[in-house]
Amino acid sequence: MAAKQSGFQLRAYVFIDAIQPQLAQFMAKTNRVYDPKEYDAALFLELAPAMEIHIKIDQALKATKVRLGSLVTERVFGMMQVHHADQGEVRAAGAAVLRAAGLKETDRARCNILENRIIRSIEQDHAIAFTGMSQGNMALEGESVLIMEAEPAACLSIACNEALKAARIKLIDIRVFGQTGRLILTGPEAEIDVASAAATAALENLNRGL
Repeated sequence: MAAKQSGFQLRAYVFIDAIQPQLAQFMAKTNRVYDPKEYDAALFLELAPAMEIHIKIDQALKATKVRLGSLVTERVFGMMQVHHADQGEVRAAGAAVLRAAGLKETDRARCNILENRIIRSIEQDHAIAFTGMSQGNMALEGESVLIMEAEPAACLSIACNEALKAARIKLIDIRVFGQTGRLILTGPEAEIDVASAAATAALENLNRGL
């Protein structure tokens, strides 16, 4: 469960050093404000109370040169995603938000992997189904598929990014807000195995030091 200090609850705090091209393009389809460029640094931050996220966005934008990419408010938590070409600006934005809330990065909730499954050499009907739910690439018959679910959902942003760094794969879909998140990747079987290992390691790294 996320740590509580000064009346705030930090659910997710995920820093990405360089958004990979496929993820940047996917984010450009779903972002509600300012699209990131490929290889920008990014921060996903989620906290409670939900509406407090508007105050935290204001603090981050006034303190640094980051751009707001996404804003989601739900019943309990609010999520913001900011980005900039300069990693230092993104880190400074996160520090400004944490400082104002009386929190530390290590107060974030632990990441729990709920599903980590590989389906090997999918059939054509299955490939068509994955393509139908995709906001990214097309799945093809004979490819293997990685399906990963985790909470907090924003953690899957770095899982996806590290998988894309490590393997020649395609991003089919990713959901980084809500109670749980979902990531779907496809590609050659050996590449999907590499991607799964990289994504898992990225999520395990988030829990180190908590």
